[in-house]
Amino acid sequence: MVQESLETLAQRHVFHRMVRFADIDSLGHVNNVRFFDYLEDARLGMLHIDPYRAGDAPFKSLVIARHEIDYRRPLSFRAEPVRVETWVTEIKPVRFTLAYEIRDDDEVFVTATSVVVGYDVERTAPRRLSPQEVAYLERFKITA
Repeated sequence: MVQESLETLAQRHVFHRMVRFADIDSLGHVNNVRFFDYLEDARLGMLHIDPYRAGDAPFKSLVIARHEIDYRRPLSFRAEPVRVETWVTEIKPVRFTLAYEIRDDDEVFVTATSVVVGYDVERTAPRRLSPQEVAYLERFKITA
């Protein structure tokens, strides 16, 4: 029997996000700053809500060290949600990198990355990711 690698078993986290009227700017499309809300909602779903619903401990004490975003196509108000697909591209002892696509079945509107750092609030310093956190992230690790 052939074992599949973790990379083969990895998957993208999918978060469905409605385009709200409040997201639309005077040009008639989602304002560029609002896309960071979409990324945040997807991150919270992936790292907090989904583990909690599965009976696992949600991630705690994380901070964003870096965001990078590329706007591919304008996104207008629409009745159907878009998907924010998220996956892990790198895991280090105190940080990990997430990649995202905001898309539908036909188009990619945004690509982005975030560097996320474990943070110790009491020490006000970075902290090491726990083995449980690393194991969870591995489920979503896809390398190019």
